[in-house]
This record gives sequence, C-alpha cells and structure tokens, in this order.
Amino acid sequence: MVRSTAVLLLMLAACSTKPAATQPEATSSTMPVAEEDDPTLVRGGYDQAEMDAAIAKARATVDTFIAEFEQGNGQNFSVKAPITDGEETEHFWLGQLKYDNGTFTGTIDNVPGVVGNVKLGQSWTIEKAEISDWMFMRDGKMHGNYTMRPLLKTLPPDEAAVYRAMLAEP
Repeated sequence: MVRSTAVLLLMLAACSTKPAATQPEATSSTMPVAEEDDPTLVRGGYDQAEMDAAIAKARATVDTFIAEFEQGNGQNFSVKAPITDGEETEHFWLGQLKYDNGTFTGTIDNVPGVVGNVKLGQSWTIEKAEISDWMFMRDGKMHGNYTMRPLLKTLPPDEAAVYRAMLAEP
C-alpha cells in the first residue's frame, strides 16, 4: 500500500523539464526518474512527445473542466501550472482553485524540487491557456490528469492497470 501511494503521488507529480535543446531523449521503455528528496518530482523517463500531446489535450479541453468546476460537479479540482525559474521549468498542481475571467488562482500543492521562485502553499495565478493539465474527482473516478498517462507506460503492467482503473477515460 505504501508503494502504491508513492507511485500515485509520482503520477500526480510535478514534472520537471529543461528547454528542448537540453532535454534528454526519453523513451517509453525507461522508468521515470524521481528525485530522492521529493518522490513526486519526475525528471524524464517518459516519452516527451506523448507528454506534449497530453498537455495539448488538457489545454484543448480546459473549457470542459471549467464548466464542471463552476457547476461543482466533482471534488478536488486542480490545474497544473508550468513555472519557470531561469533555465528550468517545473509543473505544479494548484489546489484551492478560483476561476475568474480566464484566470485560475490557487495554491502550490507540490514541494518545489527544481525551481526556487515558489514554495508550497504559495498563491499562484495562471491564464487558462497556459495550464499544462487539469483534474478532478467524481464518483471515485479521476477526470483529466492527462499528463499521468505517459507515466503509466513506464510502470509494470499490473500497477499501471490499477491507476488506469481510476481514470474516467483510460
């Protein structure tokens, strides 16, 4: 159970990326590399093209998320915000969301592992077009969290199946 919880945290993780010129090539056959001091920080090991497609899907469907959020059709609504500090970018889940006129405001829900310009619990604002993912829970199923899917391919099949079963759209 402890391992499963740690893996779930890993999948709900903040991902760290470097600019394209310095990003190491990742394949779906390599395991995601979690930082020792923060098991939710993933630095590679997933297919970058699949991660980019997941981010694009989240952005393309953010209006669906906003409609569900505004109607209160679920719980634990979060958006993921890419935050850059110098040459590094780290993606953070924002909780305690508010949405107004195209802008989300929430609190940083991950411990920073790469960037130093934010801290856990800090308020952060992001335009809806800039999010890298969104998610919420309803009826025991996770909606959104598209950036988790590229990470599933790096897990043993039985573990990946457990997490796919949690998804509203596996």
